[in-house]
Amino acid sequence: MTERFLHYLWKMKLLNNNHLTTTEGSTVRIISSGEHNSDSGPDFHQARIKIDETTWVGNVEIHLRSSDWLSHHHHEDKAYDNVILHVVYVDDDPVLRQDGSKIPCLEIRDRYDAAIYENYQSLMQSPLWIPCEHQIKKVNEITIHQWLNRLTAERLEAKIQPILHTLKENENNWEQTFYEFVAMSYGSKVNAEPFRLLARALSVKVLARHKNNLFQLEALLFGTAGFLNEQYSDSYPEELRKEWGFLQMKYGVTPLKKHLWKFLRLRPANFPTVRIAQMAQLIFKSAHLFSRILETTESKTIASFFKAEASEYWSSHYLFDKLSDDKNKSFGKSSAELILINTVAPFIFVYGKLRDEQEYCDRAIKILEHISAERNNIIENWKRMGISPANAFDSQALLQLRNCYCKNFRCLDCAIGHKILLTGKVP
Repeated sequence: MTERFLHYLWKMKLLNNNHLTTTEGSTVRIISSGEHNSDSGPDFHQARIKIDETTWVGNVEIHLRSSDWLSHHHHEDKAYDNVILHVVYVDDDPVLRQDGSKIPCLEIRDRYDAAIYENYQSLMQSPLWIPCEHQIKKVNEITIHQWLNRLTAERLEAKIQPILHTLKENENNWEQTFYEFVAMSYGSKVNAEPFRLLARALSVKVLARHKNNLFQLEALLFGTAGFLNEQYSDSYPEELRKEWGFLQMKYGVTPLKKHLWKFLRLRPANFPTVRIAQMAQLIFKSAHLFSRILETTESKTIASFFKAEASEYWSSHYLFDKLSDDKNKSFGKSSAELILINTVAPFIFVYGKLRDEQEYCDRAIKILEHISAERNNIIENWKRMGISPANAFDSQALLQLRNCYCKNFRCLDCAIGHKILLTGKVP
């Protein structure tokens, strides 16, 4: 037995409410289980419990054993003085408030359907890709659809937290904050951090002064990234290096260490050198980018903002001084759509929330609904189980489900898991 499972029984009202009594024989009826508390203090707030003929409103604390009250030092914490019911699996020691009064205790060892716990144990021991892999097909589509809708909102909420943090650091400068997150998107997972450092070292305000000169933008970006601290054979990087020397003195920019950039196991098209060149092109053609996005309602139009092609030199290079086959280095449709999913939609969503304008929040959702589902191993595994996302709205939910619930065996917090726990034994 686990305390977490006891929380689940209480929260979902799965106790036999018709035959509950305290350890001293008083009848107990659960009117409301209260609000689950994830912070310090009692486990459930504002519960409504009827004990004999008296209705109580207050907090509920849950333990495996009543003696855990002492071992957790609740007797020394005044926050627990307003606990109206102590719910335990086994009552092995009476619990008193600081004034000496006894807290009513409900022992629930035999007060629930044992099959639910058997199902729970089976899920917790599952070696499958998701614990309920063999059962999820039996869950009705309405339950799955409603849960996925909630998970997409949950994923958006999680993504806006770092945006809010950075926005505060930037004194509510939306353009600078958006620029930093777009830069991280250009770096993908491997080079997200050096791209973030690049965007913070070279502000969007400085870049805006050179927005009409692509060569100077490239000199600023490559120089600040640390790629222009050495001499080259090709004329293009040498000219960039000389221009960087002048611009560095003008703005006092401190370049990053070149070793921060990762090339190993990357496809050449994703090399940070190519991505920096593409980002220079984006800045060159897109002044006040976030403001333009807020004024644009069509997802395709927004995606077109990010389809930047690196300058001519990069058609035959992936690195300075190293010739390659001719190939246009463009930031394609799939890469642009990933920025819409992971950066644009969350930014529009948080912008709407902070301004209390639902129109922007709805627009963020529509962006996800009009973009194709992501393609990765997680989504392919969901398709293998018969769950195919129709768009990015669905695929974002499936990523959230797998990464935040299934991988962590959070079946008790999952609407799909709840249905499976109640409907039959897991093989």
